[in-house]
Amino acid sequence: MLPLGWLLATPCPLCRKLPPRSEVSGTVFCLVCEQRLQLPGEGLRGQLPLPWWSSGNYGGPLREVLLELKRQPRAELVSALLQPLQPSLAALAAPGSGPAPLLVPIPSWKRQGNPLPPQICRCLGRQLGLRQAPLLERSHPVLVQHRLHRRLRLANQEGAFRCQPAGDRRRRRPVLIVDDILTTGATALNGALCLKAAGWPVLGVVCLARTPPRQVPKGL
Repeated sequence: MLPLGWLLATPCPLCRKLPPRSEVSGTVFCLVCEQRLQLPGEGLRGQLPLPWWSSGNYGGPLREVLLELKRQPRAELVSALLQPLQPSLAALAAPGSGPAPLLVPIPSWKRQGNPLPPQICRCLGRQLGLRQAPLLERSHPVLVQHRLHRRLRLANQEGAFRCQPAGDRRRRRPVLIVDDILTTGATALNGALCLKAAGWPVLGVVCLARTPPRQVPKGL
């Protein structure tokens, strides 16, 4: 008789293969992909430059996966990458913790922009029962940031957002900013400043990957 776990097994969201019977362990990914990604069991979190929650560090296989997701978004894979964050984020929306937060994606200034922030919002919305609210829009184009250091990124993003008008400020709920990658936090910080100025309390930012801070050699 086949094990019940194997009968209920679904293909791995990354490699799309059905795991062998001996590897069915109740995890989202197959053992090969789980070991390849090496995601922390409960994700990562921190407080600077604002509170943040991340599925893992940006680098290695996770970086490759995110670059591919930008080209071809896959909801089942995004949902799987977000699963470690569910307990922490669910606590923010638990009964008695106040109004459930709204999910605010970081918008792109390009016509064919980054599809991941809205996709992450949709997946989190299904997982946690949270609503998406596209409150931010770009006020002007910005430079591509991957070659800019922190000070230039902050200057590049300054005033880059404006907030969509949405109802009475007294009824405004807390919000979670959503992006795919958090590096210096320049984009999220400027988005948070814009939202706060419009009366929206910002709880922090949720992302799929956090770029680890650069290690400064000792003696410098």
